[in-house]
Amino acid sequence: MQVSHETIYRSLYIQYRGVLDKKLQKHLRTKRVFRQSRYGNLGRLRSSIKNATSTAERPTAVEDRSILGHWEGDLIAGSSNTHIGTLVERRSRFTMLVKVQGKDTRSVVNALVQQIKTLPDTLRLSLTWDRGSELAEHQRLSLETGMDIYFCDPGSPWQRGTNENTNRLLKQYFPKKTNLGGYSQDKLDSVALRLNQRPRKILGCRSPAEYFSSSVAVIG
Repeated sequence: MQVSHETIYRSLYIQYRGVLDKKLQKHLRTKRVFRQSRYGNLGRLRSSIKNATSTAERPTAVEDRSILGHWEGDLIAGSSNTHIGTLVERRSRFTMLVKVQGKDTRSVVNALVQQIKTLPDTLRLSLTWDRGSELAEHQRLSLETGMDIYFCDPGSPWQRGTNENTNRLLKQYFPKKTNLGGYSQDKLDSVALRLNQRPRKILGCRSPAEYFSSSVAVIG
């Protein structure tokens, strides 16, 4: 017979009527007084975005990266509650950085709309995001850009793995605890250009900029 870690935790909390003794609490990494199961939170995570369309409903063209125009997005966080929006095209790995004035959904959606509208209609097909409340106004974003918006399942960042990998590369330019509020859009465009000019093995040693521009020329 085997006893899972969850059973051990529950037995400890039950002994103290649901609230863990302070002597035991200090030894926990999370320092939580109450037991909080990650599975018990899924319902709240799902309900944080109304009328969200799951990545399970994305068309085949998104999944197999057969055409340009399908994007993944996220916010990267800096010190003093500052953020930058990141947009990565799934096929070419082409990256755009977006200056946002705040993490509230109105500020984020306004900034995304402005940036996405710099793209031709043929490259505005879909956007995949996580379940963050910053995209609560996703229906307005879809209406103003013409893009279909999809959301990852809770706790499933690999469903927008291209964006996750790109965010790790961006740590070279934005180290941890960097205040991101001081970067202008021009500066962010400059950083994105440097990243887009890096040759990638997955693109046959071409850079995202080369791959993106050559593919756009074919579409045009």
